Amino acid sequence: MGDGAHVGPMTHVVFNKPYKVRPETEFIKPPDNYYGRHLPVEPKIPDKMEIWYVQRTDKGYGGVVSRAYGFEDSPDAEALVLGLNRGKEYGAVGIGRQGNFLQWGYSAPPSQMTDAGKKLFINCICYIAQLEGKSPLVRRQGSPREDALRLGAVVNRIKSEDFFSNNFGAELPDDYKNDPNKVTQYYVENFELIYRQFSNHEGGFRVDNELKDLGIPTNRKISTLERLIELLDDQEKSETAEIVLKRYTDFAFETSDQWRQWLDQNRDSIFFSDFGGYKFFVVPEGYLKNK
Repeated sequence: MGDGAHVGPMTHVVFNKPYKVRPETEFIKPPDNYYGRHLPVEPKIPDKMEIWYVQRTDKGYGGVVSRAYGFEDSPDAEALVLGLNRGKEYGAVGIGRQGNFLQWGYSAPPSQMTDAGKKLFINCICYIAQLEGKSPLVRRQGSPREDALRLGAVVNRIKSEDFFSNNFGAELPDDYKNDPNKVTQYYVENFELIYRQFSNHEGGFRVDNELKDLGIPTNRKISTLERLIELLDDQEKSETAEIVLKRYTDFAFETSDQWRQWLDQNRDSIFFSDFGGYKFFVVPEGYLKNK
């Protein structure tokens, strides 16, 4: 990541308090890497992009705070600014937050920051100070489902013998090994059913065919939990429903009524995280109060 940032909504408090951030913007042609790293499930890259400069160092390279994929899949994380970069995908995070950790991806001292950059930096410090004690909710236990597409696109270029088996071997036949189009198309068609759980020693990406057989189109919506709990009372489907509930939660209630009670009590606080191991979690009471 260099000096620039992509223009996005500026309604967040870090653009408004205590200082109003008013960056000078310009339009540029997207870097070539944005096209090269674009995934089929993402919106089209526009012909022109509006950017502004956080700092002025004439630096056009460097890392990013985080890749774009899955960064905001839990309510303790925010991509505050998308960084203009020359090596990763569009959407990679330039300034982010997880819990009470501020992730500032720019390198310049204040003497090389723009006026807007200085004000944003101060505002970010003030914002993160309000979140003292709000430690991150999620620890990395998996990788985002977008990685199935990203890694699938290079299966014929990675020479390691373990690459295919570690990432796809349990799911895909060997004839996919040298055909990135087959791999990516398979996961595009089943994108909402992808999961990967290192804790279960399953390793590679999978498509949840048990969920598909139950007629449930996604593994990460509240409606998924609702339907699975309903199916616990279906004699023919209850066993599969119980297996899938255990896959996506860390709870082990004995009856469907107990599952319903849990869902009703926590419905507004439940979220699903790929990074968290493809699991549903409950936000602790009061956690989001100062967000």
